[in-house]
Amino acid sequence: MKFGKEFVSQMVPEWQEAYMNYNFLKGLLKDVLRCRQKNMLTAAMSATPRSSLKRRVSLYRAFSGLTSRYAGSPRKNNEDEAILVSAVEEEGSERYYQTMFLMSSEAGGEYELVYFRRLDEEFNKVVKFYKGKVEEVMREAEELNKQMDALIALRIKVENPPVGFGAGAGGGGGGGGSGPAERLNHQDNGRKPGRVHMDAIQEVEMSNGANSEDERGRRNMAKSSKGREGKPDIEGFRRASLDILNHVKINIERETPISTLKGILTTSTSDLSFSKEELRKAEELMTKAFVEFHKKLRVLKSYCFLNQLAFSKIMKKYDKITSRNASKAYLEMVDNSPIGSSDEVTKLVERVEATFIKHFANGNHRKGMDILRPKAKRERHRVTYFLGFFCGCSIALVVAIVVVIHARDIMKNPGRALYMDNIFPLYSLFGFIVLHMLMYSANIYFWRRYRVNYTFIFGFKQGTDLGYREVLLLSSALSVLTLGGVLSNLDMEMDERTKSFEALTELVPLGIVIVLLLIIFCPFNIIYRSSRFFFIQCAFHCICAPLYKVTLPDFFLADQFTSQVQAFRSLQFYVCYYVWGNFKTRSHKCPESNVFKYFYLVVAVIPYAIRLLQVLACQIKQQ
Repeated sequence: MKFGKEFVSQMVPEWQEAYMNYNFLKGLLKDVLRCRQKNMLTAAMSATPRSSLKRRVSLYRAFSGLTSRYAGSPRKNNEDEAILVSAVEEEGSERYYQTMFLMSSEAGGEYELVYFRRLDEEFNKVVKFYKGKVEEVMREAEELNKQMDALIALRIKVENPPVGFGAGAGGGGGGGGSGPAERLNHQDNGRKPGRVHMDAIQEVEMSNGANSEDERGRRNMAKSSKGREGKPDIEGFRRASLDILNHVKINIERETPISTLKGILTTSTSDLSFSKEELRKAEELMTKAFVEFHKKLRVLKSYCFLNQLAFSKIMKKYDKITSRNASKAYLEMVDNSPIGSSDEVTKLVERVEATFIKHFANGNHRKGMDILRPKAKRERHRVTYFLGFFCGCSIALVVAIVVVIHARDIMKNPGRALYMDNIFPLYSLFGFIVLHMLMYSANIYFWRRYRVNYTFIFGFKQGTDLGYREVLLLSSALSVLTLGGVLSNLDMEMDERTKSFEALTELVPLGIVIVLLLIIFCPFNIIYRSSRFFFIQCAFHCICAPLYKVTLPDFFLADQFTSQVQAFRSLQFYVCYYVWGNFKTRSHKCPESNVFKYFYLVVAVIPYAIRLLQVLACQIKQQ
């Protein structure tokens, strides 16, 4: 893969405009190349044979080493200086970088002048964006530093209530500004923002250089803190007083309708009760904040590295086209700029990792890094194999059904109308589900192709989200199960030997529904359990829409429900057919029942009512 395509594929979609426009600069270099080729062609056509001979001799002498010029000549070095790069800092404006092209008087020099002008614009754009992001992450780190102070104080208060003071806690190292850590709010204690010391965060178990990272560390907090009472802080560690808990409020999302109703009925929930449940919730929020912040830092490092590599590639391409040695001077400027010389992000990443491993992984480096850097899901060949296998089986079953219909002349059978009125609606439920899954897999395919970060948007846990192959696999497996049921139903009904098993024949669709429900609610870790439970959770949130905070996955699922009205009506027909009707004789009075007619309309309104409740809940929350 060429670097231009690789560069685009590695970009963060949200920051795409902030990257160096490599393809545009490459286009400018093509203009330079065309101009130089045109000038060389003109010079070659105007040259005489005699001058051409002299040029060949001079080239031969230069090659054979007979000339007096050599590579290390100072004169040549001076001639090779095509650009001068400098950092300009004007009063009232930010510092920017400027390149002066010294060969603009040469033929085609105006094209190279335009190239360096746009190159400087791209470089200054990258530097400005990077500096802004560094300032942003440092502010977030300082905010999370305050939240870590509160968390450590809460740990001490919960596990050692008699202790009268807190433990040292140094700088922040997580995403407090934009991540879940915003839910752990507290007021500033008058502490001035300063340099962030992620590695200095410590609970009171550190004493006299002795560090115990085993599971008994928390139990030893009180003893260590008493031993340090009255002694000055060492190594610059700051003490976080437990008074900070007077300014702390933990905003916990309501997980059940009962807790939501309690939150609405109670007058104040801002005071801490210093319970282990509150500590657990706070630790979960801080863990999410650290993970999100660490990911943001890694993305920022990747942004810096990719742009450095892009500038290096484009300058080497310029040297190759123009036969100049301008890349050395320009890349030195890149190395001395903030994107090349700043190590704030690297140090902050190291402090985040050290702090997280110490306080959230009990010193277990592998466990901590597995949480901070979850491994990417590997594409398995067996998924592709079974996908092809089930698709082939589905096609074969469709062909078999068509053959059975024509071979046994079912279309002219007197019971054809009764079959279509009763059995066809039962199997149509699975057709709607399979069609919906096919559309969802197409969505995932195009999201990935156009680099939409849907896993982050929907809040999927990295490594457990389903790709389009997995969704296609599930839909093809369901289609095989359904088509197999249809074929067996037709065969058992038309075969004289199995006509006595009418009850079993009619129960095939119901059996498939039961199997499908058992798979969805199966508690064992099989058939994508995390995705199944995520679907169940979102569906339950949709049903109890006013009692839960409306999230994008809930919104999306409720919106999908509005397009599955016919599937819900098929479920209604299942209830009527198997509960109030005589499925053995295929006789029922569902269309004639007023209750069935009313529910036929109500079922169609329910998905839209859920969407309405979600919108109203969002409006009420905003007000």
